[in-house]
Amino acid sequence: MATQTLSERADAYEEQQMKELGDRLIAKSLLYNLADGVRKHGHDGPDGGPGSASLLMGEDPRLPPMPEKPTLFDFFELRFSPARAHVLQSANLARKNGLPEKMVLACLLHDISVLGFIRSDHGYWGAQLVAPYVDDEVAWAIRVHQALRFFPDESVGYEYPDAYRRMFGEDYRPEPYIYAEYERARKHKWYMSARMIVVNDLYAFDPDVHVELEQFEDVIGRHFKQPPEGLGNDNTPSSHMWRTLRRPCNAL
Repeated sequence: MATQTLSERADAYEEQQMKELGDRLIAKSLLYNLADGVRKHGHDGPDGGPGSASLLMGEDPRLPPMPEKPTLFDFFELRFSPARAHVLQSANLARKNGLPEKMVLACLLHDISVLGFIRSDHGYWGAQLVAPYVDDEVAWAIRVHQALRFFPDESVGYEYPDAYRRMFGEDYRPEPYIYAEYERARKHKWYMSARMIVVNDLYAFDPDVHVELEQFEDVIGRHFKQPPEGLGNDNTPSSHMWRTLRRPCNAL
């Protein structure tokens, strides 16, 4: 029997996923479609009018099943992007540079929104996502690092990243709210905490450095307040965000 190509395997996997869904429709939020330049709600699934098939609610059979009381580790393993090597290497560098444990945690979580939720304004989203479970300084630093990345600080040897010149162009200038956030941050008592995230924010990864999430199990255990009910099952201002990550295609 001939070996399937990568494309053929992907098609077979998608077909299997649709079989598991049965006749349920996958609702797409407007934000999902806006990312494709389409301003409308939509769904993937069998054709037909209203009432022809039920909408998916609850667990999504296309995604790895989550435990009933999910932890931060579970979200890293079962929902976040495999591109987590970035935050692992950043946290590893922060530890090597002798930063306090809570700042090692801040480096581990600084791009949590990019990994698991949304890219735009990722510092703000990420800070809201973890704020109920970490020290106020950690949440503040995660939020503000988004602005500080664009501004050099000679006192700590931080220069504007060459990667940004390549990605955004030589003439790119941040939005006014980023400038305003930067000016506020410079006067804040935790300015250097946010700056340390930026200093340890790697833009090129060392392929010879392999870092595992388990290396930070002790740091997470001491500085991340894991709710006994499980993330998303507790009643905090960000519980709904964790529930959305768990079941991203719920119709409502």
